[in-house]
Amino acid sequence: MSRIGMRPVAIPKGVKVTIEPTVFHVEGPKGKLSQEYCSDIKIDIKDGFAIVERKDDSKQSKAYHGLYRSLLDNMITGVSQGFKRSLVISGVGYRAEVQGNFLVLSIGFTNDVIVVIPEGLKVSVDQNGQRIIIEGIDYAKIGKFASEVRSLRKPEPYKGKGIRYEEERIRRKVGKTGVK
Repeated sequence: MSRIGMRPVAIPKGVKVTIEPTVFHVEGPKGKLSQEYCSDIKIDIKDGFAIVERKDDSKQSKAYHGLYRSLLDNMITGVSQGFKRSLVISGVGYRAEVQGNFLVLSIGFTNDVIVVIPEGLKVSVDQNGQRIIIEGIDYAKIGKFASEVRSLRKPEPYKGKGIRYEEERIRRKVGKTGVK
């Protein structure tokens, strides 16, 4: 039995989960999300909990069991509370700003890097331009956008310059030393 898949998902008040034969929809105070799912999985709603079950014990069904339970849990959390991801920019002259639907990054290149903010995400920058905060209801979309922004200038181990996740720790290396 899947350790993750067998746990029921609590549905908080104000969140509505609708199950169709191949799609489940989650609607809450922050928005609506929907996800297609495989026919190997069966989803039931009982007493304020969503229970994900698999129809057989094939290897693929076992994999889908935990996957769709996690997706459903993330969707419920997203429409009720939302998700947030923070990026930190470090380096002399490195900064970010939001201009309309674009994130403008000055990260050491000749020209500024302009990134289009995906629909459904809210991006804000602190006063110094050193911290980027990405908020939204879709966990996967937030993670994908954060990784795309980080990949524009990954943190380097010698001076620590670049864009990193707020909770990420960079292992610093010692630079070259002159030999006499």
